[in-house]
Amino acid sequence: MTGRRRGVAFTPMETRRDMIVRAARLADELGYETVALPEAWGLDSTPVLAEIALGTRRIRLASGVLSVWGRTPATLAMTAATLHDISGGRYVLGLGASTRALVEGFHDTAFERPAARLREVTTKVRALLAGEPARLDRVPGARPLRLGRPPVPDLPIWLAAMGRGTVRVAAELGDGWFPALVARDRLAGRASQLDRLRQAAGRRAQALTIAAGPMTVVDDDPGTARGVAASCTAWYVCAMGDVYARFLSEQGYGDEVKFILAANPRPSPQRGSVPAEAQVVLDQLAAYGTPGEVRDLLERWDPVADVVMVGLPPGLSWPGIEATLRAAAP
Repeated sequence: MTGRRRGVAFTPMETRRDMIVRAARLADELGYETVALPEAWGLDSTPVLAEIALGTRRIRLASGVLSVWGRTPATLAMTAATLHDISGGRYVLGLGASTRALVEGFHDTAFERPAARLREVTTKVRALLAGEPARLDRVPGARPLRLGRPPVPDLPIWLAAMGRGTVRVAAELGDGWFPALVARDRLAGRASQLDRLRQAAGRRAQALTIAAGPMTVVDDDPGTARGVAASCTAWYVCAMGDVYARFLSEQGYGDEVKFILAANPRPSPQRGSVPAEAQVVLDQLAAYGTPGEVRDLLERWDPVADVVMVGLPPGLSWPGIEATLRAAAP
């Protein structure tokens, strides 16, 4: 790992397009390496990334991430190639298996064999971006078509993966690993696991970029900063189906997850709480406090991530966003 490489990541709950674009422009000016924009049930992230591309000069733009259930492989390949062109080669395609709650409750699609779906879509998208014909398996009698533009075989693909099956796919097929809610002290072990899987798959010569980091909030009042970070953390644990609660429990924080669930019977992105009994979870997933405190906390992430992604909770005021980005800048 190398130090002082920083990115900025938004949450799906942040839907203020003007604020996202403004923050991305500031991150570009401050020397951040990557800005990652997710997609869930609110904004279509791809036109917003195009807007960011046209308003920035050097920062990489990542879909962080697009669901493999929400678009066909062909649509994903067209999207990636188009954003690659608009951004002058600065685009990173992020893909993920999403969650049962979102896939079934929003896309009306059965959430079955997510690791297999992630593998299939990633493989098909790579083939199209490399200039190969579409790999057809549902209508095998059709004539396979190619992407109607120059190939971009080196366009990087980052995979969001948490479960055992999807982590294997990330190791074998990804150029980067972009997980959510990995405890800081567990990250090095997870990265080593990915490296072993990658070597077993014959990809040892190609380094896997580890892009991960904490929910980050700067405020002159540390208590206020903690409250914002805790609200967002509790929302992920309590309101996004059971996937994040289960993932944290698998990392050894099962008791703390129970405390968080009990404290938030009706979770809200801005009104959640992490009780004192679960403080260790917040210590592992968040960096909050005064500018100096946040800088010190982020330095703990530098040895375990290639790109430390500074997560911005939804709903922060512009002064809060600016203070956070300036304090966390590389």
